[in-house]
Amino acid sequence: MEQHYKLYRVKELADNDDDFIGALAQAFLEEVPEDAERLKKAVAEKDYHEAYQAAHKMKPTVDLFELGVLDTLIEVQDWGKFQKTELDITNQLAVVLNAVELAVNEIRSDFNL
Repeated sequence: MEQHYKLYRVKELADNDDDFIGALAQAFLEEVPEDAERLKKAVAEKDYHEAYQAAHKMKPTVDLFELGVLDTLIEVQDWGKFQKTELDITNQLAVVLNAVELAVNEIRSDFNL
C-alpha cells in the first residue's frame, strides 16, 4: 500500500474521514486516467493547447496524491503552454503516464475499487 502514491495530504484534507478518503480515491480513478489519455493523445497530435489544458487539470490531483512526478507534469504542461515545438517531450510524458498507471492500479487494489 502507498508505494506509488501517498495518502498523507489526502488524509489531512479529509481530516482522517475514511469515507471522504475513499471518495477522493474514487475521484482520482474517474478523472486522472481519462485526463492522462487526453494528454497522451494531445502530445501525439502536437495539440499544444489541449496538452496544456489536460496537464493543468491533472496537476492538483497528482500533487495531492503525491505521485512524485509533479515537476515532470509541469514540464509537459509548459511544453503545451509555450508551444515548445523544438522540444521532444515524449520521455517526460512517459514518466507521467507510467506513474499514473502504477498509482491507478495500486489505488484500485488498496481501496477495492
